[in-house]
Amino acid sequence: MTAVLDTNADVAAGDSQSTEVLASWGARAGAFAVDVLVGLAVLVTLALSALTAPQQGWLWWVFTAGAAATVVAMAVNRWLLPSMTGWSLGRALFGIRVVRRDGADAGVFRLMLRDVAHVLDTLAIFVGWLWPLWDRRRRTFADLLVRTEVLSVPRPERDMRRPVGWVLVAATLVCAGAVALGYLAVYRQDQAVDAARSQIAEEGPRIVEQMLSYNADTIEDDFKRAQELATDNYREQLAAQQAAVRKAGPTNNEYWAVSSAVLSASENQAAMLMAMQGQRGANAKDLKFITATVRVDFDKSADGKWRVANLTVLKSPQLQEAGQ
Repeated sequence: MTAVLDTNADVAAGDSQSTEVLASWGARAGAFAVDVLVGLAVLVTLALSALTAPQQGWLWWVFTAGAAATVVAMAVNRWLLPSMTGWSLGRALFGIRVVRRDGADAGVFRLMLRDVAHVLDTLAIFVGWLWPLWDRRRRTFADLLVRTEVLSVPRPERDMRRPVGWVLVAATLVCAGAVALGYLAVYRQDQAVDAARSQIAEEGPRIVEQMLSYNADTIEDDFKRAQELATDNYREQLAAQQAAVRKAGPTNNEYWAVSSAVLSASENQAAMLMAMQGQRGANAKDLKFITATVRVDFDKSADGKWRVANLTVLKSPQLQEAGQ
């Protein structure tokens, strides 16, 4: 009996709404394209452009703010405007309106739930979006869940083609601008990386040579100069190594890079591999030749100068007596 009563109630509801014209699938798709797909295109473009911009840089913030403004605009158009005026831009253009099953306005909360429920239409391999093509009341899964329907109604008196056209023009300009700025950001970043790679390839070996070389007569000045070539984080480790040299007894130590290669480089960081040779000893009789292989990490400081952030010995120094 319950099933019979429900069926009769559904028929009665259908009879009470017989004067209402259900919106066509094409009109609904067109309105959705204006209200959602245009905004999604802008969001995707801004998100991809943000990925190309330097993280936390001013351009990254511009793209992020633009994406946030787009989300707000879509929410206002999709949920707030229909509850205030009865229309969103796309629905006004195609002359459709979302209502409850009893014909009353859907309201902000129900419209929000309906859009969230559209996830089900998508997860069902998009079958939910096509369901109105054969459903008697032309409902999607989301409509069935939140008990809404989409009706074909007279369009507003104002010609909506002009404001919708301006929205499309604005979206196109935003996308084009984001792509152009993203391209310029990538181009400038590539230029900066190339400049940094060239700069560190020339300056890196000289920096390491100065850091590792010292003379017994000027050892304190040499050590001070070496510490100035190190970053704040590496300076403490370097000072400990210098203290060990003082304890062992000062002598002359001279290094030079015989070959080097840039392993990686960004605008403010770089890594190099160096083959070093040198000599140690205070006089010709005690002179020893040195060979070593090191990996050096560099950071660019705020004053634009490269400094050693870490130095790792890959092949320990090999000492060879002079004349051997």
